[in-house]
Amino acid sequence: MYNSDETIIALSTPHGVGAIAVLRLSGSKAFAITEKVFRSASGKDFSSFKSHTLHFGSVYEDEELIDEVVISIFKNPNSFTGEDVVEISCHGSGYIQQRLFQLFIKQGARVANRGEYTMRAFMNGRMDLSQAEAVADLVASSSEASHRVALQQMRGGFSSEIKELREQLIYFASMIELELDFSEEDVEFANRNELKKLVSDLRLHISELCNSFALGNVIKNGIPVAIAGEPNAGKSTLLNVLLNEERAIVSEIAGTTRDTIEDEITLEGIRFRFIDTAGIRETTDTIEALGIGRTYEKINASSVVILLFDATLSDASKLSDAIKSVKEKIGKNTAVLAVANKCDLSDLTQLQQKFNTFNNIVFISAKQKLNIEDLKTRLLELANADLLSSGQTIITNARHYEALNNANAALENVYNGLDKKITGDLLAVEIRRALYHLSEILGKVTTEDLLGSIFSRFCIGK
Repeated sequence: MYNSDETIIALSTPHGVGAIAVLRLSGSKAFAITEKVFRSASGKDFSSFKSHTLHFGSVYEDEELIDEVVISIFKNPNSFTGEDVVEISCHGSGYIQQRLFQLFIKQGARVANRGEYTMRAFMNGRMDLSQAEAVADLVASSSEASHRVALQQMRGGFSSEIKELREQLIYFASMIELELDFSEEDVEFANRNELKKLVSDLRLHISELCNSFALGNVIKNGIPVAIAGEPNAGKSTLLNVLLNEERAIVSEIAGTTRDTIEDEITLEGIRFRFIDTAGIRETTDTIEALGIGRTYEKINASSVVILLFDATLSDASKLSDAIKSVKEKIGKNTAVLAVANKCDLSDLTQLQQKFNTFNNIVFISAKQKLNIEDLKTRLLELANADLLSSGQTIITNARHYEALNNANAALENVYNGLDKKITGDLLAVEIRRALYHLSEILGKVTTEDLLGSIFSRFCIGK
């Protein structure tokens, strides 16, 4: 997977025509390859170029001028990959990009694989595996929240927490191992009470990290919110108001929406994916029935269901039945938010009194755009957006989540074993297992299959 003798090249900017394009070379021959084709406008020798400097000049193939470029020099180990790196900024013509690409390959470079630059950074100790994975998340981030979480992880916030957990556990692991070396003397180097407190603290910390995964997952992928309810409750109108555009057709005719309509907005840095669904009712219309079937599918796959109802036509009993019906079709972690619409058509105080047995109903008028900000606030509360501002580490990677759960299970065995006063050799097995899973996150224990799976999801130029 990684051959330090090979020098790789890839286009680091998107394919297509633009003002400039950037090609990146990395490897032991990056400087030698570039020197063969680059002529500095200053007339300086390539060997005199210092690290982290820019140089204007021209690239030639034999005596044919290909383009005027700016090259950036990064000498190992102070580069992204930890190797010698040259970045060539050329004009963005597709033809020029292709000519330069072919020229550098002709001189001895090879095309980089997906994620190979970041994998080389990991292999050369420039970052641990969790930081490397955060690079891909940062490139793919599409909201303020996903950008903030990925940047915090790439800068080592999550890694430092895992390293601290490992170091605390390694000390006691070494004490237990030492006891095994002196098993005939029947001595205890590891204070069992201190070890039990440490394990309890570690389990609490790991559980908090695991619990953050629910938020991290929706931050990374967007929070799916299904807008459900009876026909003519105002679902399409609400979608249009939230998106601030006429995205869905609005009509007085019941059953206008036959299929789901989806679009995204960002609230306080968190991406929400709103899904306008077909009105739920009994129908003999085949097409409408298909739309209602898809409605239930979207409800089941959503993190939040906005149950929209006409406040002027509904009552407490009818709303209770509707909430019960929706909850039967969703997972236990999906939130249902009852939203009373068309509140401009009746006295708001009377409507609130009519539904006073329900907690946290939001009263709005989608048509008049009343209390829409209150609805957005409730959605942010359901997304636990306050955790973002608290600075708490948030897990977004399923591999990390699985490793933490496995480590926690091993620590639970250690804790229970201490209660039962089991022997040190059995404790050592479970402590080593916990350390193994924590080390998996940082990439201290890896396989080629694991690395191949992780880095194959990167783009070519990263």
